[in-house]
Amino acid sequence: MNTNCAVRMENINKTFGEVRANDGVNMEIRHGEILSLLGENGSGKTTLMNMLAGIYFPDDGQIFVEGREVFIRSPKDAIDLGIGMVHQHFKLVDVFTAAENIVLGMPGKVQLDRKQLSAEILEISEKYGFDIDPDKKIYDMSVSEKQTVEIIKVLYRGARILILDEPTAVLTPQETEKLFSVMRSMKEDGKSVVIITHKLHEVMAVSDRVAVLRKGEYIGDVATSGTSPLQLTEMMVGKAVSLNIDRPEPKDRVERISVQNLSVRDVEGIRKLQDVSFTAYGGEILGIAGISGCGQKELLEAIAGLQRAEHGSHIAYTDKNGEVHELIGKTPLEIEKLGVALSFVPEDRLGMGLVSDMDITDNMLLRSYQRGRGFFANRRYPRSVASEVVSELDVATPGLNTPVRELSGGNVQKVLVGREIALHPTVLMTAYAVRGLDINTSYTIYNLLTEQKMKGVAVIYVGEDLDVLLELCDRILVLCGGQVSGILDGRSATKEGVGLMMTQLGGDIHE
Repeated sequence: MNTNCAVRMENINKTFGEVRANDGVNMEIRHGEILSLLGENGSGKTTLMNMLAGIYFPDDGQIFVEGREVFIRSPKDAIDLGIGMVHQHFKLVDVFTAAENIVLGMPGKVQLDRKQLSAEILEISEKYGFDIDPDKKIYDMSVSEKQTVEIIKVLYRGARILILDEPTAVLTPQETEKLFSVMRSMKEDGKSVVIITHKLHEVMAVSDRVAVLRKGEYIGDVATSGTSPLQLTEMMVGKAVSLNIDRPEPKDRVERISVQNLSVRDVEGIRKLQDVSFTAYGGEILGIAGISGCGQKELLEAIAGLQRAEHGSHIAYTDKNGEVHELIGKTPLEIEKLGVALSFVPEDRLGMGLVSDMDITDNMLLRSYQRGRGFFANRRYPRSVASEVVSELDVATPGLNTPVRELSGGNVQKVLVGREIALHPTVLMTAYAVRGLDINTSYTIYNLLTEQKMKGVAVIYVGEDLDVLLELCDRILVLCGGQVSGILDGRSATKEGVGLMMTQLGGDIHE
């Protein structure tokens, strides 16, 4: 066995019912490296790492840590072996401080010596370049601060092998670069870091080696210095794929949505949007950039009639006949009848977007039942839409009658986004439409949105990947703390400029 090998997985198999998530996987993690784990949705990346982290136990195969065969039956077993995983959705107690979360559940930590604990946390922070206040409550923290707590939590427990699942999904470019700096410091200290990500430019920027899974099988690994995004995509997909986002110039722009002085408070009375004003035009893609929780969700929901706006707010919709309709006060159904379609893709896809126990066809029917006559719904139309979505977006499903709860998260996302695009709207709003999707399907979605734009649809795209926003969108509206920090031309804006505007008010505003 390679003496530089920290972990070796041999012939790992894992099935869930009839689905084989991992099929005879052989993979190694080396000392002092940053390893990127790539693969399409459903390729088995997270399942494989969950077996290292003690979340799942393999059906067959062997795991070796430092050359010794081990059996990891729980997260405690994993951390005892020096393996820690930071999941995409953090597992923190909001009302506790950073320090309290870091030691939560550790034996012998019932009575805390807070001074000593803070000193130990600050020592770890200084060693790797973290910036953290041990006494700060989780509910007062930004996303990147919460992620820092999660990473320090596993380091404090002695982790030498760290697994980070989609760690940059909701970080600004500046926060991402800071995380990469921390990862490099951990690598220099001899630690092994595994990063699961769909962002190929990040893979090329930070990793030493890339391992690729396809449909549960291990395809191989390559040195990052000796490969390219195109080669990695071909390894993931099994065929050559174009990674170019086509952005034709807008033609015949027409005003569709005019938002003036929009202010929104949540149910607790906290202001989420303040005096937001902008115009969305048919024939263009308007991107919305901002750190997580800065008002993107409330903005789309207010336009769709799902959020109550404060007095003085105005949202006007101009239909194809040039008639102007005030949307404030209208129900979602009334707004939909005007031709405004909301494709809001929340984290809780099966809670808000789709009905988990319904099959794909019936979930299409939820948005097309009005095509029926009298008491009878037209089932032929939703079935044809379901078939088209499954084919065009390559949804992995046994059939159209399969309940969506049996699909992987990425395939659920495809069904949801495909359904909304199939509605033929005049305004199409998408929130994190490609979150959790593999690179191949993501580019399919980008092209579908561009097709909608060229048909005269006003596309509003909320995204978390600034590289995509800068390549896809004609204009980019930047939100900071619920306010408009600026509206930029997508062709001339820079990633660094947008990133700065996401964290401070006072950018350039161009309409």
